[in-house]
Amino acid sequence: MNDKPAGKGLITIAAQELSDNRVITLSLAGRKLDKKDLFGKSDPFLEFYKPGDDGKWMLVHRTEVIKYTLDPVWKPFTVPLVSLCDGDLEKPVQVMCYDYDSNGGHDFIGEFQTSVLQMSEARDGVPLEMECINPKKQRKKKSYKNSGIIILRSCKIHRNYSFLDYILGGCQLMFTVGIDFTASNGNPMDPSSLHYINPMGTNEYLSAIWAVGQIIQDYDSDKMFPALGFGAQLPPDWKVSHEFAINFNPTNPFCSGVDGIAQAYSACLPHIRFYGPTNFSPIVNHVARFAAQATQQQTATQYFILLIITDGVISDMEETRHAVVQASKLPMSIIIVGVGNADFAAMEFLDGDNRRLRSHTGEEAARDIVQFVPFREFRNAAKETLAKAVLAELPQQVVQYFKHKNLPPTNSEPA
Repeated sequence: MNDKPAGKGLITIAAQELSDNRVITLSLAGRKLDKKDLFGKSDPFLEFYKPGDDGKWMLVHRTEVIKYTLDPVWKPFTVPLVSLCDGDLEKPVQVMCYDYDSNGGHDFIGEFQTSVLQMSEARDGVPLEMECINPKKQRKKKSYKNSGIIILRSCKIHRNYSFLDYILGGCQLMFTVGIDFTASNGNPMDPSSLHYINPMGTNEYLSAIWAVGQIIQDYDSDKMFPALGFGAQLPPDWKVSHEFAINFNPTNPFCSGVDGIAQAYSACLPHIRFYGPTNFSPIVNHVARFAAQATQQQTATQYFILLIITDGVISDMEETRHAVVQASKLPMSIIIVGVGNADFAAMEFLDGDNRRLRSHTGEEAARDIVQFVPFREFRNAAKETLAKAVLAELPQQVVQYFKHKNLPPTNSEPA
């Protein structure tokens, strides 16, 4: 096959200025807090406040309650920096410590003020200790020291990127289209075939290519799509192929825009013989080879999307399951559009919405990367409805991969 990335759809927009997407993760504990319960210890929790525009303190976060202890360890929590201090690292943050009471009359233990700038001095292994002060007790007793110590074990600030951040940051979405030319589709000369082009010049494959391709090309600057076919016998020796360029140019399988795909598709129909079996794994592995090369990236530069249009009868289920499980570790998603009225149970199985897909060896997919959409449910719906269904899971899949790999957008500032 070709040496070029199978799917060269590019979108490279330089981000001018992204909104503040920083988040802060705090890990806190307490030591020797004041005992507030008559017959036991305390049930401490913390509340974090920032100054509001009206000068009053606004509650930003409340930790969970830790029962029966004067030395609590709270679970680490993450809040947007905009929520905690409006993105201003020097803005004061008020921390209040209370003893929980089931009737709502929580007992005040103590308080202190800090800032994100001060808290960010805490690193793993170098905690920051702050005295919890009860002003009433402080005024009454000269010998009063504090009502315990709040220990900030660690403070981490990082960016929580969205799909848009990655796209605007220069991420390229690399698209490949795969078309099913197996015999189960029926003879393209026969009006009952899914590949029969009617007097209006269309069929379900073309409708799916148009509906999906027109959305996809909005994510693509040069509008050049590699279009591959599978399950047909090719001239001149009529050998069956499971990954061939539908423009019959293996070194350059790229079609110019959706029009180019539709033209190459219509032009190739009379020259191939529909055959079988319906093997998905070669085309999945084809795109996965390019996605594997992209795992060397230091920032979020490339993500691969394979769109397969098929009549739903799949022959190499075990190999495909294995291929999808391997691809789930790569910057890659698979969208399957099922045409016709076949039983799409196999496609639903690959789309791991309800349970994580496993290969025949028992290996579990790292994440769900398959989105299956039956075209028949959208035959009479607006194109936008199909578009929404087709791309529903893609943004989340892109973000999930880059987050897991800890890759920032290409044009991003450090936190």
